[in-house]
Amino acid sequence: MTGLANRLINRPILASIRTSAFRHNLNRVRELVPESKIWAVIKAKAYGHGLEGALQGLESTDGFALLDIEDALWLRAQQWQGRILLLEGLFHENEIPVARELHLDLVVHCEAQIQWLETNALAGKPLNIFLKLNSGMNRLGFTPKAYRNAFHRLHAAGYHLHHMTHFANADQIDRQPTVGQQMECLQKTIEGLEASSSLGNSAAILWHRNAVGEWARPGIMLYGASPTGLHADIAHAHLEPVMQLRSEIIDVQELKKGDRVGYGGRYEAPEDMRIGVVACGYADGYPRHAKDGTPVWVESENGLGVTCPIVGQVSMDMLTIDLRAAPATGVGTVVELWGAVISVDDVAQMSGTIGYELLCALAPRVPVSIE
Repeated sequence: MTGLANRLINRPILASIRTSAFRHNLNRVRELVPESKIWAVIKAKAYGHGLEGALQGLESTDGFALLDIEDALWLRAQQWQGRILLLEGLFHENEIPVARELHLDLVVHCEAQIQWLETNALAGKPLNIFLKLNSGMNRLGFTPKAYRNAFHRLHAAGYHLHHMTHFANADQIDRQPTVGQQMECLQKTIEGLEASSSLGNSAAILWHRNAVGEWARPGIMLYGASPTGLHADIAHAHLEPVMQLRSEIIDVQELKKGDRVGYGGRYEAPEDMRIGVVACGYADGYPRHAKDGTPVWVESENGLGVTCPIVGQVSMDMLTIDLRAAPATGVGTVVELWGAVISVDDVAQMSGTIGYELLCALAPRVPVSIE
């Protein structure tokens, strides 16, 4: 094997960001909700993928939605002229001049933010406000009782208003509050308050397309992963994974029956076998709690590859895999931890978490290639 592309780094681990997959997934969103404009959600540094690759791959979106003004500054510095939405609005009143200078849209979800905006209403061009209703999520947003008063106050102060809410269980049909219950709450609350709306996250876009609004807010689906945590649930959407995390085998151990592997000796060899040591561990963002049997794809000479299971505890810098299905494998063989063959959702399932967390947890020490 020739290993990964020639790179002047010591460890072979690499996260590749496929901008073509970003473009494909954005196009799929448009096909699913053709009547809606798109806020492409790129919070948490684009779910761990990095803002640079996200901007390249998602540049045809109608707007970007994120949390931090620093990220909005970066987008403007890259000459992005489209709309930018701060999903949690302002954290401090002194951010208002920057928000105006950058022409940002703001979510407003609490009384303090209204007071700041009222105080600064005449300080410049009115901003676009997405007023957030707490329709059952019980996280951010105004209660139905307080919402109408908030709407009228901001309208009187000259701001351009839009309605917003967030669904708690759009990915699950048997839990309350349901999407239907939250939509009923919204419709009753905003009756007579004319404004466009932003309602649907990835799960709503996939399974509740009557509850999306004029502005859809796709997040995890843009990255090719599942809102439910189950990859099979998004098979119908034909999304493509954006991130491929690869590394190489850096050693091979010959075990005898009964030998144990790694910290705590969690895995016992059932027979004489070969173990591959992969340069990837929890310090790279791979889940420490990955169970024995978590799949790793191993490249082969014929290019088809084979899936080999993790055996033994994931450590800081390494993990170990059973090579019985890949007898010709040696040092330098490329492996995929997740991406084109192994779904990040499947790795997450074997680790007691969700794909969101694994993508966001990619460690800064892992080099990133934008393709």
